[in-house]
Amino acid sequence: MIKQDRILAIDQGTTSTRSIVFDVNGRELSVARQEFPQYYPSQGWVEHDPEDIWRDALSTAQEAVERSGGVDRIAAIGITNQRETIVVWDRATGKPIHNAIVWQDRRTAKLCAELKEQGHEKLVTERTGLLLDPYFSATKLAWILDNVEGARARAEKGELAFGTIDSFLLWRLTDGAVHATDVTNACRTLLFDIHRQQWDDDLLKLFRVPAALLPEVKDSSGVFGESTPDLFGRPVPIAGIAGDQQAAVVGQTCFKPGTAKATYGTGCFVLLNTGEKPVVSRNRMLTTIAYRVKGKTAYALEGSIFVAGAAIKWLRDGLHLITHASQTDDMATRIPNSHGVYMVPGFVGLGAPHWEPDVRGLICGLTLDATEAHIARAALESVAYQTMDLVAAMTQDGGGTTSTLRVDGGMSANDWFCQFLADMLQARVERPRQIETTALGASFLAGVGVGLWNSLDDVAADWELGALFEPKMDLTERRTMIDGWHLAVRRALVKA
Repeated sequence: MIKQDRILAIDQGTTSTRSIVFDVNGRELSVARQEFPQYYPSQGWVEHDPEDIWRDALSTAQEAVERSGGVDRIAAIGITNQRETIVVWDRATGKPIHNAIVWQDRRTAKLCAELKEQGHEKLVTERTGLLLDPYFSATKLAWILDNVEGARARAEKGELAFGTIDSFLLWRLTDGAVHATDVTNACRTLLFDIHRQQWDDDLLKLFRVPAALLPEVKDSSGVFGESTPDLFGRPVPIAGIAGDQQAAVVGQTCFKPGTAKATYGTGCFVLLNTGEKPVVSRNRMLTTIAYRVKGKTAYALEGSIFVAGAAIKWLRDGLHLITHASQTDDMATRIPNSHGVYMVPGFVGLGAPHWEPDVRGLICGLTLDATEAHIARAALESVAYQTMDLVAAMTQDGGGTTSTLRVDGGMSANDWFCQFLADMLQARVERPRQIETTALGASFLAGVGVGLWNSLDDVAADWELGALFEPKMDLTERRTMIDGWHLAVRRALVKA
């Protein structure tokens, strides 16, 4: 009998979908990746076609399985996904009634401002650990119900289903047999009480969301259902689900309170494990669920940077300064310093700790001898500065002093960036051998879900250090650069 000892991880991100097959040692055996279109129907609006997402998730999963040697050794499927992005679909046909509204979308900024003015943010934060911001899911869902003809009436009749991307993929993989999500995705909707860990009736009423729309909420690890036999040749258990940032916490094995990771994808998200009790932030950090396994919950403080890798993508696709992201490493190292050039990448507003949806991007300090290399370096530096601001806020919140930050995601492959980050944080920066830790975390959760490992503690030994960066910069130089960054941020905020 063939031993089933491999995990298929489907990592559905903001700009691409990748599927990776891992072995029981966390080693990548095969990978398939596909970028998909972004839609911008109006200023500040960002949408995806859910059918694109499903097509790419299935095709990359099938390709990765085939490249790894076939389905016979696949023990389970893990799913990780872009969070807060929502889909509403017809329960009878499985067809979406509107494009997915993406986490970056700002169309509900006015509604969020009105709810704040009415004094509702206190209740929202107490129950969910979140803030009233269009980043989160509930106002996006309300917009679809109010703007798609007949949607609200159909939702109230139970004809429609709502879900974050994981839930939509789970529905499709099981051919509609399972409508569920996990706690890490549910807790990002503004509709879920993270203390009682259930959908909250008061919040459903506030955002005018019919309960009939909602998926069942489960642990992050455990069997949700099985894929239909036609997709991979036989049914495969779907046994792990987590939002991308929480999956990276698992992939980076940040299981002890005080351990932290930063994932650099389209945006950047810093999560600090705070243990079994949620920590309430005084600095507008988010309190969120890191994972729940076998009924045991770990909480985290989270800081969200909306634009990280997206700034590098803009250099490539918007300004045409580069053709490949990897060029920014060379551009940053070929100039001796930043030349006083700063970028505040507020293309879709600023996230934590500012939470200013109306801020727009700013480049300042330009002189006639500034070059494309200075702009590229400023883009990289801006992400490190924002990370530094988040870690400082979490320390002030009592999350613990972070002496080490584990990094992952595409931008973490840039050595210059990692060294600059260590200098700004005055902390060790550890990059793992496997930087696709989001997918790795999904595979760990799925493996625990089907018994390949007994617990998350068993997977900690599979984490391997790839590179270590320690602070080197002169402290006076560092202070000068930080002061310049904070001045640039103040300038951006004034224009908001």
